[in-house]
Amino acid sequence: MKYPLSLMFLCVCLLSLSACQTTMTDAQKEREQKNPYYSATLEHARKKNFSTIRTEMALKGLTLGSPLYIRAFKHEMELEVWAQNPYTGTYKLFKTYPICSKSGVLGPKLKEGDLQTPEGFYDVTQERLNPNSKYYLSFNIGYPNMFDRAHRRTGTHLMIHGSCVSEGCLAMTDKHIGEIYLLVEQNFKHGIASVPVHIFPFRMTDANMLLRNTSRWYPFWEDLKAGYDYFEAYNTPPDVSVRKKRYVIDGAKKYLAQRS
Repeated sequence: MKYPLSLMFLCVCLLSLSACQTTMTDAQKEREQKNPYYSATLEHARKKNFSTIRTEMALKGLTLGSPLYIRAFKHEMELEVWAQNPYTGTYKLFKTYPICSKSGVLGPKLKEGDLQTPEGFYDVTQERLNPNSKYYLSFNIGYPNMFDRAHRRTGTHLMIHGSCVSEGCLAMTDKHIGEIYLLVEQNFKHGIASVPVHIFPFRMTDANMLLRNTSRWYPFWEDLKAGYDYFEAYNTPPDVSVRKKRYVIDGAKKYLAQRS
């Protein structure tokens, strides 16, 4: 049977297109293997969000790549991204994102499998980025940190990620983690070593603390509040250390003296 030339031409075009698509997929896989910080998902998020985020930051007097500070509030289900103002050196709120899902109750994470979302002072470094996450995009917050290890607390793979599903992590929508991940990634591209991530049980105002003063975690929360208060006063993330199994906020004594 003879086929019309037009049909034969169409078949050749379809075969050519199919071959291009296969080559593109193979190239992406090869690139992902060579560069652990690349994925097709991340590339899509960059193309979708980069220009918009850069414009939104500029409108607020901020620069994409400026040092970031992330803080989250479990009770209020909110995650804030702050960026350093290049002129004043203090931090300005860029966006507040709704937390899509979390698990557990108020109080810190104690052990592997308790489904608790951690509370405390953490840091994200470049090697903790995961663009190939099964939860769209993710980054590890660094739990357990020095404080958690001092208290023999256990757990692994505590993330901020997408997909809106939580088993101890802070889960965002894919849209929002696409923005947050890009912001964090840009810090590392500009030579910043880490991004502080501070997770609080609630907004630690005096009134909110008073409502929970019978909790077993109240003494622990007082130490977290010192870090919360420091940032509220100076709009600069505090320097945090661990001494005698407690969080210590450098500069907190100076702040408390000014309050009294």
